[in-house]
Amino acid sequence: MIHHHYIIHKPYGYLSQFIYELKRKKKLLGELYDFAEGTMAIGRLDEDSEGLLLLTTDGMMSETVRSRKVEKEYYAQVDGLITQAAVDALQAGVEIGFNGKKYITRKCEARLIDAPDLPPRGQKIRDARHGPTSWVSITLKEGKFRQVRKMTAAVGFPTLRLVRVRIGNIHLGDMPSGMVAEVDGFLL
Repeated sequence: MIHHHYIIHKPYGYLSQFIYELKRKKKLLGELYDFAEGTMAIGRLDEDSEGLLLLTTDGMMSETVRSRKVEKEYYAQVDGLITQAAVDALQAGVEIGFNGKKYITRKCEARLIDAPDLPPRGQKIRDARHGPTSWVSITLKEGKFRQVRKMTAAVGFPTLRLVRVRIGNIHLGDMPSGMVAEVDGFLL
């Protein structure tokens, strides 16, 4: 069987799925490209998140990418000027809620970064008059529901914008928002 693999820059406001059965109209990945039948997103980015998303028709590839062996790096713009103490707490692991229970995140890499050169988001985040923002890079080997957002909130700096920039050795680079590239496979 021939499998199809895709790298996309998921725009803000899109769901990481192809079917949405509730009544409210949502933007879906299938609006971006004519994907092969049976294509699935490997992991997800919520509607408010953007960035690198891998898609495939190969279930085994999906399992490999979602495993704890593959790093996922995110850039988070947070409310306020994040402190080194907060970054240290992120690295050590913080308590978040997951499936109605408390969960301590695994140790991860986190560091302060300068504002990255990203395409503008489809919806404005907020005006500077609402206070300063800052950026942090967080690299995980796990991926619980809305984990990065919960982690930054747990240390007192809620996420305003979240962009996944890397999965394993695959980087978002300067890929424009909404672009889809079909590839032969993933070298992670």
